[in-house]
Amino acid sequence: MSKFEGVDYFNIDSLLSEEEKMVRDTVREFVSNEIIPIIEEHYLAGTFPKQLIPKMAELSLFGSTLPSQYGGAEMNNVAYGLVMQELERGDSGVRSFVSVQSALVMYPIYTFGNDEQKMRWLPKLAKGELIGCFGLTEPDFGSNPGGMITKAERCEGGYVINGAKMWITNGSIADIAVVWAKLEGKVQGFVLEKGMKGFTAPEMKGKHSLRASVTSELVMDSVFMPEDNLLPHAVGLKSPLMCLNQARYGIAWGVTGALMACYDAALEYAKSRVQFSRAIAGYQLTQMKLVNMLTEITKSQLMNLQLGRLKDSGDLRFHQVSMAKRNNCETALQGARVAREIMGANGILAEYPIMRHSANLESVKTYEGTHEMHTLIIGEDITGIAAFD
Repeated sequence: MSKFEGVDYFNIDSLLSEEEKMVRDTVREFVSNEIIPIIEEHYLAGTFPKQLIPKMAELSLFGSTLPSQYGGAEMNNVAYGLVMQELERGDSGVRSFVSVQSALVMYPIYTFGNDEQKMRWLPKLAKGELIGCFGLTEPDFGSNPGGMITKAERCEGGYVINGAKMWITNGSIADIAVVWAKLEGKVQGFVLEKGMKGFTAPEMKGKHSLRASVTSELVMDSVFMPEDNLLPHAVGLKSPLMCLNQARYGIAWGVTGALMACYDAALEYAKSRVQFSRAIAGYQLTQMKLVNMLTEITKSQLMNLQLGRLKDSGDLRFHQVSMAKRNNCETALQGARVAREIMGANGILAEYPIMRHSANLESVKTYEGTHEMHTLIIGEDITGIAAFD
């Protein structure tokens, strides 16, 4: 397999620091050497490649932006974004695993937890000794998380939680779960631990997308949770939405990596595939498709870079993250489909990454806020009028 050189038509590398490029190149090499050779086998089998966890921890990919005292690598947000880009070039499921561990488990514990909770969980999560998941979506409440019916009630020494969560990445292999429930009418964050009586996480089977990722339900049947497992500063719906914003940021970068993989495969195929006595890359329609894909990659890269710079400077608005997530997921999915067209019947084979990325992107476009919900978030921002309740 030839070395992946990246896709950089506008010399965006010149806008990156040496440290950012080093992080990107390190993860790029890891993806090429460790993920791509095994990912099709796991995707077809519907299994998550758990053997990658120790190596990803060794590369400081879990909670990489957090302080070193908690096991983080203190990366800036552009470097973190580049990590997500390269991981999803390998597979959306692997990027999802790291994204959940970092943005949806370590971030809320760091942001909303007390000092004891941070020291109790974050270093082990950073080392991959603990795996986490995030429980917000319910069977009947996805785009409207405020309608959740999972409920926590105070009792002697802690709380009792009843309810169910759905579409939970990492759920069945997780040691802890950051779960959101209504406590006295207000949304509250809790940390549930594997083995608590009444807490189960059955894996969801039969997926045609994100097959190299564990997706589960979380079922809480009168689960007792001690007082120490309540995240004291995670009060109100704003708290889980802050977590989702972190995840959406990573997705905007990640799907760009998936599109880069599809473009690279389609370009190399088009240059070698001969029909009517010439390579199909020499035909106008094929060139138009490749140019359109490259243009969308470049636009996404530039949007992501500015998004990261805004995040690092503290000037980022969540509406901007919605725009990047919305745009980049849509263009990545459309680009994957075009890549399949270029490759014809060969595009459906596991020998190439196209169909796997395309199927994965169908899910990524939907989770952490659908295309339509991000449209309405931006629409409200620019008009001042909410189109949904």
